[in-house]
Amino acid sequence: MASEATTYRFDDFQLDVENRQLMRAGSRVELVGRYFDALVLLIQERGKLVAKDSFFEHVWGEVIVSDSALTQCIKDIRRQLGDSASNPRYIETVPGYGYRFIGPVEVMSRGEQVPPETEDANTTVVSWDSGTESSAVLDAAWWTAAGTAGGGCAGLVGGLLYGSVLASSPQAAGLGTASIMMVLLSASATVGLLGGLGVSAGMAVSGLIRRRRPSWSVLGASVGGLTVGGLTKLLGLDAFTLFFGRALVGITGALEGAVLGALVVSGVLVARRLRRTVSPGVPSSIRSTVTGGAVGGAAAGMLIPLGGGRLLGGSLELLAQSFEGSQIRLDSLSQLFGEGSFGLVTQMVLGGTEGLLFGAFLVGALGLSRRLRA
Repeated sequence: MASEATTYRFDDFQLDVENRQLMRAGSRVELVGRYFDALVLLIQERGKLVAKDSFFEHVWGEVIVSDSALTQCIKDIRRQLGDSASNPRYIETVPGYGYRFIGPVEVMSRGEQVPPETEDANTTVVSWDSGTESSAVLDAAWWTAAGTAGGGCAGLVGGLLYGSVLASSPQAAGLGTASIMMVLLSASATVGLLGGLGVSAGMAVSGLIRRRRPSWSVLGASVGGLTVGGLTKLLGLDAFTLFFGRALVGITGALEGAVLGALVVSGVLVARRLRRTVSPGVPSSIRSTVTGGAVGGAAAGMLIPLGGGRLLGGSLELLAQSFEGSQIRLDSLSQLFGEGSFGLVTQMVLGGTEGLLFGAFLVGALGLSRRLRA
């Protein structure tokens, strides 16, 4: 964003950046915080195309929102300026790319500025900023669905990995490869779907609470993962007790969901900060945020075994140890990492791989959903 004087005039409007006021013929025009920032960005980059990612970077910062939030933002700015999308006087739409301010702008000196009024005390900002409550709820639902789908895709890839290993083990010689793959794919995809549901729903709810701080997204993802993970584990324990008369204590659950959710979102935020440090003014790409989510997920997957927790691989091994005659054997994987049995190193490597897949697919699905919502 260019560094210029803090007051601009276009027609009978006066935009005072320093005092965060938009005036028209001496009367104040009301714009919520982020919409004001978007107008400032457009005017400071007047005549140039402002890409959608630039709005997300400079206006929303580290808060993850959908494209409909930007659409509603521009719509409200146009309404306050008396502008029209079909016959623009100030803001021109470049379909699929962004917006451009096309009106004549005069940069004012301080002596020409109208004395500012007292700034409105209502500084509430919106994390899930869609302009209206109904569209915010719709965005939250879309966001949750995308995250759930991303988690499910990660589960499918993980299921292919474990299914391939189990199908090639000598203990599974009496079972069909297709049967093993179907069982592992179903189990892994279900775990991934539930994990994606918990993390993305937690983030969506934190946005609906309307808080700008990035910590709310981290907290929401952690609480969502904890809640869904805890409920899933509780139902799983009840199911094992009901059908087999034994509770399978130690399977993945609340703690794992909380840690995974928190570190995936933290990885995205760190990636965005690094991108701004290395390339100031260049908006974060989906690739960089996916990388951040993948690294955060991998870190979570490696830390969880250190704390005594288990992800899918650890849960499968626990299942094999708990039931005699189980056909589940992950010994071949342990041997790859220099262990004779399913030890800590194996758990950390497999957990890191699972976390990497979960973080990458979840964040990728959320980023893709934002583009599709355009």
